[in-house]
Amino acid sequence: QVQLVESGGGLVQPGGSLRLSCVASGVTFSNYPMGWSRQAPGKEREFVAAFSWSGVSTAVAYSVKGRFTISKDNAKNTVYLQMIILKPEDTAVYYCAAGRVGRTQIGTTRGYDYWGQGTQVTVSS
Repeated sequence: QVQLVESGGGLVQPGGSLRLSCVASGVTFSNYPMGWSRQAPGKEREFVAAFSWSGVSTAVAYSVKGRFTISKDNAKNTVYLQMIILKPEDTAVYYCAAGRVGRTQIGTTRGYDYWGQGTQVTVSS
């Protein structure tokens, strides 16, 4: 059974930083393109960052480029999202997802097979 568990969310002031973690179980982690998406209240889920099918290169949404970085540790089956210079508009529930080579549309939220339960990030003074 595949399970993705996110952690690291919380309340942070504008300009602050957070690092989200997502631990995957039940999958051969290195075979899945991993990604992060987010959903703010009243809005659709949107792409944030992801690894390519090869797991080597990354894609990042324009709105977070230069502020968010995706990384992973295959030995720990964990993918991270480092977020700096956080803004109020970054407030959302952040979801980790595991995709599939040949199916996942990198740069979008489409084609991911598994999703975590999400972790809330609130940026407010």
